[in-house]
Amino acid sequence: MSSGNRTISRRDLLSRGVQTTAGIFAAAALSSCGSLESGRTAKSGPKIRFGFTTYQWGKDWDLPTLIGNCQKAGVFGAELRTSQSYAHGVELELDARQRGDVKRRFEDSPVALVGIATSERFDSPDPEKLKAAIENTKAYIKLSSDIGSSGVRVFPNSFHNNVPRERTIEQIGKSLNIVGAVAGDYGQQVRLEAHGAAGELPILKAIMDHVTEASVRVKLNCDKRDVKGEGFEHNFNLVKDLLGYTIHAHDFKDPGYPYQLMMDLLVKMGWAGWILLENSSKVPDRVTALIEQRRIFENMLQKSLGA
Repeated sequence: MSSGNRTISRRDLLSRGVQTTAGIFAAAALSSCGSLESGRTAKSGPKIRFGFTTYQWGKDWDLPTLIGNCQKAGVFGAELRTSQSYAHGVELELDARQRGDVKRRFEDSPVALVGIATSERFDSPDPEKLKAAIENTKAYIKLSSDIGSSGVRVFPNSFHNNVPRERTIEQIGKSLNIVGAVAGDYGQQVRLEAHGAAGELPILKAIMDHVTEASVRVKLNCDKRDVKGEGFEHNFNLVKDLLGYTIHAHDFKDPGYPYQLMMDLLVKMGWAGWILLENSSKVPDRVTALIEQRRIFENMLQKSLGA
């Protein structure tokens, strides 16, 4: 991309700040989607969209089944979990041809490939484990780029005996800068999810205080710990300007999490992105359950937009 006589790289774009970064990634995802409803396209729809992550409901769905079931459910964004046990088989071992096949499958469908959900974490006091996590994350960033996705999910994750919490927080932040620099070069996001003992929102804020790479963003996990301390809105405000454009939700029927308040706050701040369902409830029909969750999401969104 160029502006006048100056060439602007993906990394230059990422460095322009929180709102610009979010807009770039949101635009990339939304432009890759097909129709959301009959006669309606992603570009004409609301900025906040409902998607699906393959943990657990999609664990045994291969790519054609996953894409087909998402279409049946009216769900037009998907995040793929990695771990060698998922039927879709999107893993680091894929060669260039196979990666191209994955990309084409999504491009030929109305379902956007929103991201890759890894379990890489940067908390280990073991230097070799930490190095492996960093190198694996770099490889996942390359995979994400190759298959047409826009980012990878990572964890903070834990604190360790005889290691000061502040040291672990700083280590996680510095590690994120390393992988974030690679992500910036590929036009990708690194999404730090609220997970594990180091995943409380105030701790994520402390970690992000050590992060200088604009490609590193925070991913809400709709954890009931989000309401601790001074309450959900206070904790949300700590990280709202650090959010990437994916969030994990678990069950919109759960009264124990303030989903409507979260939606109200996201709409108020003009957030654009995907709220991805990560549900492990036992249900008789997962497609039917997906439709039910989508409808609850749509009702909440409409209520927030009308507020």
